[in-house]
Amino acid sequence: METAARFRAAVEKQDLAALDDLFTDDIRFYSPVKFTPFEGKPMVLGLFGVLLRTFEDFRYVGHLDGTAETGTDGQEAPSEILIFRATVDGKQIHGIDLLQFDEAGRVKEFTVMVRPQSAVQALGQAVLAGLVADGLA
Repeated sequence: METAARFRAAVEKQDLAALDDLFTDDIRFYSPVKFTPFEGKPMVLGLFGVLLRTFEDFRYVGHLDGTAETGTDGQEAPSEILIFRATVDGKQIHGIDLLQFDEAGRVKEFTVMVRPQSAVQALGQAVLAGLVADGLA
């Protein structure tokens, strides 16, 4: 899907303005370290600002596409998985970004899953510190 390619390019360039154009106003971001989603474009863009600063050696290493049920309404939506590797605070991370799209092709739900457990903990601590520093938590 074109949106996923544009998303990947924006992340790789650390271009928050480009991400803004790809998200719905009511986007939901499901984090591996928090049960309830981050909601709304301003909060999610703020979170991406923190994430782009937090990850070291971030790179996408593959992708898969299809459809999947969304967490919001349980409806099938066009979806793409971007597989990534990165480092956070010296911990190697392997993860996926699940992007789910609305009828216009914008990202309406974004879910991140990472492994191993030690990396999840390092990521959670680094992101919380960044959110606090940016006045978002």
